[in-house]
Amino acid sequence: MTPASGIDQLARDVLDAARARGVRIATAESCTGGLIIGALTEIAGSSDVVDRGFVTYSNAAKVDMLGISLDTLEAHGAVSEQIAQEMAEGAWEHSNATLTLAVTGIAGPGGSEHKPEGRVCFGMAYEGRPTQVETVEFGAIGRAQVRHATVSHALTLALTALTR
Repeated sequence: MTPASGIDQLARDVLDAARARGVRIATAESCTGGLIIGALTEIAGSSDVVDRGFVTYSNAAKVDMLGISLDTLEAHGAVSEQIAQEMAEGAWEHSNATLTLAVTGIAGPGGSEHKPEGRVCFGMAYEGRPTQVETVEFGAIGRAQVRHATVSHALTLALTALTR
């Protein structure tokens, strides 16, 4: 199985699980630049589940489109669980979704001692549950691989939430 087919199957499984529960999905993406929503909308018939995707690569876009707090950005930086949470909650508030996925990270190349390449913060808001946040350290595996791993992990988070 190729990595692309693995993402494709994950996206299909997420759509099927969301459809079975009447869930609508939105994403707020920074480091993936829309790849998560792209994986979902690659599947024919996804329009009954997918509401929208916010590509908020810049800090200004995060503020303008999702209502991220400038104070949070200043205090924690764009790659933080606090921003991932605000992104997930902002996507919730600015969409018709009942489940939102947010990602912000450093795909590379680059990074710093405090925020290394491969660090990605995830946020997920799901109706009736507290917003879930987590950080995954994928490591300096290369930009494309970090972005692919981020899409896979985000879809897995959604699938896990939808099948509990």
